[in-house]
Amino acid sequence: GAPRLTDELRAQGYQFNVKTVAASLRRQGLRAKASRRFRPVSYRKHGLPVSENLLKQDFYASGPNQKWVDDITYLRTGEGWLYLAVVIDLWSRSVIGWSMSSRMTAQLACDALQMALWRRKCPENVIVHTDRGGQYCSTDYQSLLKR
Repeated sequence: GAPRLTDELRAQGYQFNVKTVAASLRRQGLRAKASRRFRPVSYRKHGLPVSENLLKQDFYASGPNQKWVDDITYLRTGEGWLYLAVVIDLWSRSVIGWSMSSRMTAQLACDALQMALWRRKCPENVIVHTDRGGQYCSTDYQSLLKR
């Protein structure tokens, strides 16, 4: 809109105020494209079965491959949103699996978990803690956990 355009013009050395820029945009019939607000889906809304919280907020591990946490974050780029799924071992606090995609899907979460399982040679009895979003409650992700 006009405020952002005014800032850009000032950075290029032009001296216009916001009202002048807004009036010019109106005369030309130009309007700013409003970006859509990102709204993540809460786990209560996806309708899939939700697993019990086994960690109970105890994010300390006494050894490797006991407790892993998995989450997805979104990154804004010049070409839109990218989603990054990571798996972290709570003992070392290091990323052991990750995946990136332009869409937040169950496959994104599965790819990150598969990388972690491959890198850690499929350890047994690992507690995998997630935010219980739809990607983590999907049948694909749940079947991957059971292997």
